[in-house]
Amino acid sequence: MKKLLKGGFVVTPRGSRRADVLLDGEKIAQVGHISPAEAKSAEVTDVSGCYLFPGFIDAHTHFDLDVCNTTTADDFASGTRSAIRGGTTTIIDFACPNKGETLAYGLDLWHKKADGKCSCDYGFHMTIDDWNESIEGELDDMLAAGITSFKMYLTYPAMMIGDGAVYSALKALKKRGGIAGVHCENAGVIDARIAELKAAGRTADVSAHPEARPDYLEAEAVARLLRIAEAADAPVIIVHLTNREALDEVAFARARGQRVYVETCPQYLALDDGVYYDASWSMAARYVCAPPIRAEENQRALWRGLRRGEIQTISTDHCSFTLAQKDMGREDFTKIPGGLPGVETRGEVVYTCGVAAGRMTVAGMCRALCENPAKLYGLYPRKGVIAAGSDADIVVYDPKASHILSARDMVTKAGYTPFEGLRTEGGIARVYLRGSLMVEDGKVVGGPEGQYLRRGLCTL
Repeated sequence: MKKLLKGGFVVTPRGSRRADVLLDGEKIAQVGHISPAEAKSAEVTDVSGCYLFPGFIDAHTHFDLDVCNTTTADDFASGTRSAIRGGTTTIIDFACPNKGETLAYGLDLWHKKADGKCSCDYGFHMTIDDWNESIEGELDDMLAAGITSFKMYLTYPAMMIGDGAVYSALKALKKRGGIAGVHCENAGVIDARIAELKAAGRTADVSAHPEARPDYLEAEAVARLLRIAEAADAPVIIVHLTNREALDEVAFARARGQRVYVETCPQYLALDDGVYYDASWSMAARYVCAPPIRAEENQRALWRGLRRGEIQTISTDHCSFTLAQKDMGREDFTKIPGGLPGVETRGEVVYTCGVAAGRMTVAGMCRALCENPAKLYGLYPRKGVIAAGSDADIVVYDPKASHILSARDMVTKAGYTPFEGLRTEGGIARVYLRGSLMVEDGKVVGGPEGQYLRRGLCTL
């Protein structure tokens, strides 16, 4: 049966307008005035006063990932249930073969982890943590499988590759139309600072974590990557950018004519580094992630960057661990598993701290959470827009449904949220995935209906 969402405000990157939306099966059939004859044959839902966003896309999640001698609390079953509850109808996770393993092995492993378990649609990026002729020879197969974006690290010995390999990989990807997202931090200096902090007796001090990884070492790595990308004449994505100095380096590269895309995350927009100086070890440890949460002044630069279009997307870097898992690092801060849960709260946090606070518009929110990631990762116009012929992925956001964020109410298996106690401005009332009602009144009501997405090339 057709479904009619009546009375809402459809949000686009150019603004919002009062319009009805008719769903027919998995697709959007019509947007605007729906004739009485069409309405008569449809199941009508009154969404008056609500915003209708395209389904949110989170292009940076880590589900069922083995790291720090443990595995993330959320697998693809719980992680995508958490995602859909938060309005995210598409996630793109990172397939991570270990050094010495083939890309094909990594892709097959991630399909085994995800297929048949997901409550939202999903795709994969492919991590490049080795570079040789064999790996390069697999790139065409990856693109044929719908893997058009790749991930590289300038830190973490188990995953990083050298500058020369990054250069060669960027050239190989450009030739094929692919694109790489890069984690930018200066590994060598961070390791030296960690050694100094431990020698100073701060091994068990959580506040040593942000001090070991200062913002200027992220900015240095961003600058270095962008010069490598300039040499390779290749576009790049800076993932989870956190601070003003790093964003300045992006501006310099764009002034040189380079194509650079930037992602940031809610934790960098809404939290500050005071979280690491809490009197309770457990309270501070739950915020350990890399790059760390920065000083409050950087929030202003990030929000400004979003308003100006200097930052294209807001993803979460959802990498969840329970507090018991975090406790593994009680005697050594470098052993605290790094990462935060966030896929369930992203939409409400961005609306509350951005739209309602006057830092961005609903149009800007639509760009950062919907249209831009769809275009950047080869999903547009199937995803990222409410238009006839697009997938019927819709988030019904009720500006009057304010509530308090609490881990007690959440699907994630992390057992906590970094935004505990935040009073939201409004809330997610309903979520549709390809026409199926998946979330109603804050409850996940649909089953694991997610489909694997073969993605095209970047069109942003």
